[in-house]
Amino acid sequence: MEQGISSSKPAIATFGGHVYSQAGLAASLSFRAAQKAGNNGGQGKKFGIHTIHGFFSEAGRGDRPFIYEVTNLASNTLFPNLLVTVRQPMSPSTNPERDYFLEADTDLPLGPVCFSAMISFRPDAISPLDTQEPSVQARFADILNSRRPAEWDPAPIADVDGILAALPGARQAVGTFPCLEMRKVDMRAHNAGRPLHERRELILHRLLAPLPDESGRDGDGDGQCAIGGPDAHICAHAYGVDRNGLLMIGNHTAELGHEIVGGASLSYSFVVHVNAEDAAMTYDEGDGEWWVQEACFPRVQVGRGIIHNGITRWKSKHVGEKKEKL
Repeated sequence: MEQGISSSKPAIATFGGHVYSQAGLAASLSFRAAQKAGNNGGQGKKFGIHTIHGFFSEAGRGDRPFIYEVTNLASNTLFPNLLVTVRQPMSPSTNPERDYFLEADTDLPLGPVCFSAMISFRPDAISPLDTQEPSVQARFADILNSRRPAEWDPAPIADVDGILAALPGARQAVGTFPCLEMRKVDMRAHNAGRPLHERRELILHRLLAPLPDESGRDGDGDGQCAIGGPDAHICAHAYGVDRNGLLMIGNHTAELGHEIVGGASLSYSFVVHVNAEDAAMTYDEGDGEWWVQEACFPRVQVGRGIIHNGITRWKSKHVGEKKEKL
């Protein structure tokens, strides 16, 4: 859980993007291990995550680990796909401090599946056709060019208008969100008076530190990590895009006179439109390489809503998109 709004003890509930992105990483590790063993086809090709379709069935709890199980759905040499099911122990961690989880926790009796995901992989390809809608940078050039990316306020710790209005300095609080620095573009003037489906939110993100490369080495050339390469970057994008989504849709419906008293993600789909390495982020301690998320809210009805996010490199092409339903 992200901290920073108050000094109170954080809630036991967890951020859905955590289990979602880790499911993608678990699938990537399993797929790479199978490739090395030579028993899943596609040898000699460079594969990357193509889609992650996740389904939330139980609320996650922050006082115990998530246990990931990866099984093979299909070993098609051009479109392999895997199933990840996630459970948590029925009791809290055996570490009383719970600042990290112990291997012994994996031996505790497990509860029902709290999250499941289907993850597909595609090999790199070259295409003569490359077309897309006008970029977010072109459509919102006046707004985005009005200041440098780092000059926008930090993405709120909890993007709830009532909280931000009640707590002095809440819009400038950086919080403890890991992996990515995130900034929220002020779209209030653009959105004023527009129906929900025409409103937009723009979020900028970049790496807080280098991610490991394919060998597992970190950006300084030392340290080993089992997770590295483009798939780690894809999962980092998916992790960041899930931040505050349901809260933003609640802000807009409340402004239109319809309060949402509660909500939770039910499904989340992430689609990569480019070769995996084209989704890799470059770390820079200066102004760095920023990415732009464009969020829109095309439909809300009967207790359900959908958020559609597109992700674009600051000066490049559309890389991926996310659709989240509640």
